[in-house]
Amino acid sequence: MAKPKLTRPDQIPELVESLLAELGEDPSRQGLKGTPSRVSRALRELTDGYDVSPADIVEGAVFDQDYDEMVLVKDIPFYSLCEHHMLPFFGSCHVGYLPKGKVLGLSKIPRIVGAFAHRLQLQERLTTEIAEAMNDAVAPRGVGVIVEARHLCMEMRGVQKPGGQLITSCMLGTFRKDARTRAEFLDLVRRP
Repeated sequence: MAKPKLTRPDQIPELVESLLAELGEDPSRQGLKGTPSRVSRALRELTDGYDVSPADIVEGAVFDQDYDEMVLVKDIPFYSLCEHHMLPFFGSCHVGYLPKGKVLGLSKIPRIVGAFAHRLQLQERLTTEIAEAMNDAVAPRGVGVIVEARHLCMEMRGVQKPGGQLITSCMLGTFRKDARTRAEFLDLVRRP
């Protein structure tokens, strides 16, 4: 679901200027003069995943291959913004699948992670979206995704507990139905 391209003037700088004033700042002081435009550019970059379709990412990178053992890309770094506070959360994603006659080009897996991470997100939804995109891309026998992340909305505000991690998983197909496959995936993710 692509976000429509901006067809009107960017209103974010004006809104940020109002926000700064609302917070008690002087938006015209030297250190804040360019802040509204910088915030706008940053937010556009941090949410550019709305403009990316997973189908477009994998186009031309699905290959016929008679390989039936697990494929795992682990420790994929990512960052995102939580949809509740628009504060960052960041960590690592591990994506595994059991091919069924097709494999995906290696660089496409981190790109899928990035496309979904660069949206306002819930970690639980991010995990599921990555797994479903992999499932749609190569129709494997199974997919496993684990996301481990620190959330600044928990560390900087609210309970203010630095260092805690949220770990989410989504298992599809064989990864959900077969305990041995799931155990192999989890063992490979845990290895240094």
